[in-house]
Amino acid sequence: MLAFLGLITIGALLFLVMAKKASPIVAMILVPILTAILAGFRLDIFDFITDGILSIAPIGVMFIFAILFFGILANAGTFRPIITGILRIAGNDPARVAVGSGVLAMTAQLDGSGASTFLIAVPAFLPVYDQLKMKRSTLACIVALAAGTMNILPWGGPTIRAASALEVPVTTLFNPMLFPVIMGLISVLLIAFFLGKKERQQEQPIAGTEMHTETRHDWERPKLFWINISMILLAIVTLVSGLAAPHIIFMIAFALAITINYPNIKEQAEHINAHAKAVVLMVSILFAAGCFIGIMKGSGMIAAMAAAAVLHIPDWLGNHLPALVGLAAMPASLLFDPDSFYFGILPVLSSTSAQFGGDPIEIGRAAIVGQMTTGFPVSPLTGATFLLIGLTGVDLGSHQRKTIPYAFLVSLIILIFSFIVGAITL
Repeated sequence: MLAFLGLITIGALLFLVMAKKASPIVAMILVPILTAILAGFRLDIFDFITDGILSIAPIGVMFIFAILFFGILANAGTFRPIITGILRIAGNDPARVAVGSGVLAMTAQLDGSGASTFLIAVPAFLPVYDQLKMKRSTLACIVALAAGTMNILPWGGPTIRAASALEVPVTTLFNPMLFPVIMGLISVLLIAFFLGKKERQQEQPIAGTEMHTETRHDWERPKLFWINISMILLAIVTLVSGLAAPHIIFMIAFALAITINYPNIKEQAEHINAHAKAVVLMVSILFAAGCFIGIMKGSGMIAAMAAAAVLHIPDWLGNHLPALVGLAAMPASLLFDPDSFYFGILPVLSSTSAQFGGDPIEIGRAAIVGQMTTGFPVSPLTGATFLLIGLTGVDLGSHQRKTIPYAFLVSLIILIFSFIVGAITL
């Protein structure tokens, strides 16, 4: 009975969200409450919800202050010299321009927002690509690969969702994946170089490339560049080292960043408000997911579904579940939105893997190899994809045909190195 109701809960969530009949926040709150009532639970439901929210609270706090931290530094113009330097080094060589656009997209994706990455990287390099007669589809492809791979970072949406769904510290999930992700980023730059080299076959203008310039705003703090960069590096090193919990790191980092760059209290409020919309939306989803996960686990529905799945999955298949999830992760981005996959499907997969003696965390690591990481900038389920193709002027079909094979390749490279370092068991 519980297994059947669990299946109904996940199916209803997928339908409501993917068919746009309800927002993910509403669906993740109301659907599990209704099915828990059908299962015979009453006041216990409130305890399930509270337990689920408490398990997600540290990750929600980390996300809030990570977004504010990187947002404040972006407002202060921290990344402008990096953009200028990349454009200067790229010159009018298509191969270097292609690699430069990849590096810029990776840098911009530090704030965990695909939309802001595309709004920074595409306008900066589009005039250069047009001047050199390089294909706009190449720019869209490279920026997508770079942003998607960087989206695996601990404060990226998919990794936060995976850690929340599995109720584990985000560093426990991510740290073993650091080397595979680095290899994935290197592979993206190699692909960029390859695509840029192909563009060399096109006739290039003799004149030098015009530099793309932007108006400097009053709120930028160019004199604080090295201090701001040092704060970023220190925060990332501390995060990876595990010296402190991620939410503590970013709380302190944000407080220092906003105080150093904008000591005036009125200015602080203005810059916080500028990022409030993105913060509130994502955190609302996270806490709604806490409700969903709390009820699904507390009621026993996830455990019941996992036990039922074990009866129908052959041992040879169940023993390799993390590898199979890793292979399917990137294509799954075309079928499932991140909330439905990570909060609805991932807990069942991880519990099923545990039934076969596997480590549930490996399922989470396998998922972030591609599901809404390398896959998000080609998925029709994300608004950022349409922003990217809108900025570059490339139609969705052309973008997907060019980018999906490379995105799947990068996902496989990350998966292979995950096997090598033991982050995921083959």
